[in-house]
Amino acid sequence: MVQTHLQDRVYADSIADPESFWKRHAENVHWHKQPARVYQRTKKTLKKSGVTHDHWNWFPEGEISTTYNCVDRHVMNGNGQNVAICWDSPVTGSKEKYTYQQLLNEVETLAGVLREEGVKKGDVVLIYMPMIPAALFAMLAIARLGAVHAVVFGGFSPAALAQRMEAAKPRAIMTASCGIEGNKGPTGYKQLIEEAIDRSSFKPNKTIVWQRDQLRWDPVLKENGQRNWQRLVKSARNRGLKAEAVPVKSDDSLYIIYTSGTTGLPKGVVRTAGGHAVGLNFSIKYLFGVHGPGDVMFTASDIGWVVGHSYIVYAPLLAGATTVLFEGKPVGTPNASTFWRIIREYKVTTMFTAPTALRAIRREDGDNEYFEKTYGEKGGLLTLRALFLAGERSEPSIVQMYQRLLQKHCADGAVVVDNWWSSESGSPISGIALSAATGDDFGSKRRDQPLPIKPGSAGKAMPGFDVRVVDDNGKEKKRGEMGNIVMGIPLAPTAFTTLWEDEERFYKGYLKRFDGKWIDTGDAGMIDEDGYISIMSRADDVINVAAHRFSTGAIEQAITTHPDIAEAAVIGIPDQLKGHLPFAFITLSTHNHPSPAVPEDGLAQQVQKLVREQIGAIASLGGMIQGKGMIPKTRSGKTLRRVLRELVENATHGEMDKEVAVPSTIEDREAVEVARTRVKEYFRVKGEHLHKATEARAKL
Repeated sequence: MVQTHLQDRVYADSIADPESFWKRHAENVHWHKQPARVYQRTKKTLKKSGVTHDHWNWFPEGEISTTYNCVDRHVMNGNGQNVAICWDSPVTGSKEKYTYQQLLNEVETLAGVLREEGVKKGDVVLIYMPMIPAALFAMLAIARLGAVHAVVFGGFSPAALAQRMEAAKPRAIMTASCGIEGNKGPTGYKQLIEEAIDRSSFKPNKTIVWQRDQLRWDPVLKENGQRNWQRLVKSARNRGLKAEAVPVKSDDSLYIIYTSGTTGLPKGVVRTAGGHAVGLNFSIKYLFGVHGPGDVMFTASDIGWVVGHSYIVYAPLLAGATTVLFEGKPVGTPNASTFWRIIREYKVTTMFTAPTALRAIRREDGDNEYFEKTYGEKGGLLTLRALFLAGERSEPSIVQMYQRLLQKHCADGAVVVDNWWSSESGSPISGIALSAATGDDFGSKRRDQPLPIKPGSAGKAMPGFDVRVVDDNGKEKKRGEMGNIVMGIPLAPTAFTTLWEDEERFYKGYLKRFDGKWIDTGDAGMIDEDGYISIMSRADDVINVAAHRFSTGAIEQAITTHPDIAEAAVIGIPDQLKGHLPFAFITLSTHNHPSPAVPEDGLAQQVQKLVREQIGAIASLGGMIQGKGMIPKTRSGKTLRRVLRELVENATHGEMDKEVAVPSTIEDREAVEVARTRVKEYFRVKGEHLHKATEARAKL
């Protein structure tokens, strides 16, 4: 009889008996009040539609403080002198370290300040900050009061920020005087914040500003609700002001994180306190192999994204490990060696980044000189046990290249692990568990080596996530067949159970498509005979740009604010560096004479400006085609972006006349041929421009 691998057995236990499984792991966090049970499944009836659907919650009637679990309990257990945070900022030339005791001092004082400023249990506080220690203090201080934080990526425009203000209705904003984007120098936040508040119909009472030396925010006026963060903290320290941890109910909200929606409006994913603490504490040990003191995790992301929430801030601190907070870029700050320097300097054991970052490094250092000669051959990378990749599909060539490098220069058995998850799941849905080698922590005395890696696959399903592949009718497909990736109810404890104050949208967006039987992930892919999951594409129209998810609807909305543009359809096109770039098809308001497929420079620049202002610079278009009657739609009015995407992708491969799959529901098939003609013209003109530019350079 063939013995199953420990990872397969752990997973099977979590699906067969979730109550026993998660009860065992709930014992690894501190409860202010023990939950009455592990899991509860109920029904919810929507007020508007009257539809009744399944609902679930974890650890009902329990009370917990996430901040207490992340900070206080480690100090109470005698680990206060262990390093909690290493801040490394090549863009400012700054480095700082904070022990758990120092972190506690910062957080309990800041929580006292926030309480004096009127923040109380259940209030929302919006955070718009760069990657500095104060941002982590803010998250933990808000949670300490039992309040709810909503972190917004510091690169978002005032329009996007205003949307989130209106949705979350924060009592206060915590921000900084500036952010620093790579080597571009400081960007002032004052104008961005004030414009967002001016745009928003909801006005927060307070704006608490962390003053940075690189660019000040002056004056900070008490009259308009602006506060100087450092002055408030200094005053609180002088008075001995502190706030104790406030426990909340297990299913109370810990934070809101806004993710792109296909309608263009952001969706507020809600993370509940109890399930989040239990599930994350489990995942960082089981999947990432980070168990506590001595382990150092470097997650090269941003706190504005779910990866930053989970694996820069909460999970490493729940485990009592050290987290590296990095303010910089994989290249240009100062060069492509930055990540490898950090591994050596802080003795990083686990690293987590996006394939986009590795593509950027490969472009700058194609021979891996920095990894091998500068650090690897000198033994500087021997602490690294694993390199985790997520945020978009990792091409096999990247996985294979870094697997060879890790085997040669890093810890024995070091591996590259691709994993797949989302803002909604809160932790990886699939991956290869490093701690299958330490089974005694997970209900088994067995010790297995981690499962083998399959480049191009995102590993196997993680405990608590019942992953299936189904057709458009919800019928399960055979192993190895492509389809819609869905999950059974309940999701693992880290995952959401609703959207912020929008249960109707939760039902319509995730449950309605498959009649409440499955949670729709919006991804398409397959599960092979061995249970490995491959994510092939988005089933909806959300695109990944450098590991950041953007709604095509939101970008289209920005484009069509131009007075001369009547309609737009945005798709994602492959990009060697960023994974994907937004690409737009536009229809002008008037077509008195035939217009070229390539827009005039003036129009293109105006459209780019609108996208940057309303979405953010990272969403800038990678190209734009103009024309009339070229945007295909279904009879119900749905834009067939997939058809446009196929046409552009075929053109990039020189296959202009290759047939594309057109659904029977299309309203006007002629639109596809019009679009094909426009795509041909666009790439012909662009090719001519490139040829002329090359000739001109050759003459020089």
